[in-house]
Amino acid sequence: MSDVIESAVKALNEKASDGFSAGTAKFVIDGEGAIMIDSDGARAGDDTADVTMTADQDTFEAILSGDLDPTAAFMTGKLSVDGDMGMAMQLGGVLS
Repeated sequence: MSDVIESAVKALNEKASDGFSAGTAKFVIDGEGAIMIDSDGARAGDDTADVTMTADQDTFEAILSGDLDPTAAFMTGKLSVDGDMGMAMQLGGVLS
């Protein structure tokens, strides 16, 4: 597991300490790997998910740090969403 994925899993588990009960989401960080988040929390993995969000490392780190709003990232094309858009919006609220 890359250092980027490892630190992102840790940060996601801190932000979503109660897990994500709306379903299963996947974050794909270009060139690094994927992270799954569900009711059990975040973990490295590339399983099937209800929604998949893809971004480069800088965008993902800016979202996690609170420097970039997930909706703004999507609207500017820095974050792509495939699947359940409502679930992506709920997850965006967890990350903010």
